[in-house]
Amino acid sequence: MDKKKIPIPDFKELKRQGKKIRMVTAYDYPTAVIIEKTDIEMILVGDSLGMVVLGYDGTVPVTVEDIIHHAKPVVKGAPNTHIVADMPFMSYQVSIEDAIRNAGRLIKESGADSVKLEGGLDYAPTVKAIVKAGIPVMGHIGLTPQTAGSLGGFKVQGKDAKAAQDLIDSAIALEDAGAFAIVLECIPAPLAKIISQKLIIPTIGIGAGVYCDGQVLVTQDMLGLFDRFVPKFVKQYAQIGQLELEAFNKYAEEVALGVFPDDAHSFSMKEEVIKQLEY
Repeated sequence: MDKKKIPIPDFKELKRQGKKIRMVTAYDYPTAVIIEKTDIEMILVGDSLGMVVLGYDGTVPVTVEDIIHHAKPVVKGAPNTHIVADMPFMSYQVSIEDAIRNAGRLIKESGADSVKLEGGLDYAPTVKAIVKAGIPVMGHIGLTPQTAGSLGGFKVQGKDAKAAQDLIDSAIALEDAGAFAIVLECIPAPLAKIISQKLIIPTIGIGAGVYCDGQVLVTQDMLGLFDRFVPKFVKQYAQIGQLELEAFNKYAEEVALGVFPDDAHSFSMKEEVIKQLEY
């Protein structure tokens, strides 16, 4: 498979041509290697790793160091796939200077191609400053998990006219600030359609319906590897978690019975060598 990393300007062209953009998450080398063999254009090293990898109750505890640590092997495993590194909570909210510094760390130390940050109109100046520093930025509006508590929990956003208009205005502001794409999370499909039609840059939906210019899912969700809860918008394409459970149980049973390891999984030794041993 002759896969080539998509340059930042070409994402607009994909939208213009009506070609859907595919993105999934990855946090380790083996997963990245598999994704690299597919037609998926983008990998997000998301702060969702807090829940699906690190066992936290949410994304807030994730640090810049966590993202760098997990992005490095992903970059190595998928050199021809565009890698987006999430900016975790409090890595860009304190000041624009902090935001530029932390975005720069993510790019320099992990090798990722771009960063993603949550927030709408209020964070457009931050996005503009990071872009001006030479770092591509993906926006993220709608349900923003880092601040889900202030949004009333993990709920659909933009359902009334004012909230919907705020999201439209935020999307336009982020595009004007230089974002090359925007994630739309947990918003009504008709609203996502309006936003997608208004923007020149692509929208990447997660729980935002079919009218977005691309889609993203958390790998552990779509493969049935995370069973604490399954969001309504997730389609499970496999039940790998159940397969793993069956495999571990089978291994435990065979070890207990002395069935594993058998001769096929052991190393032999010549009888004459054994006779020379003192025991």
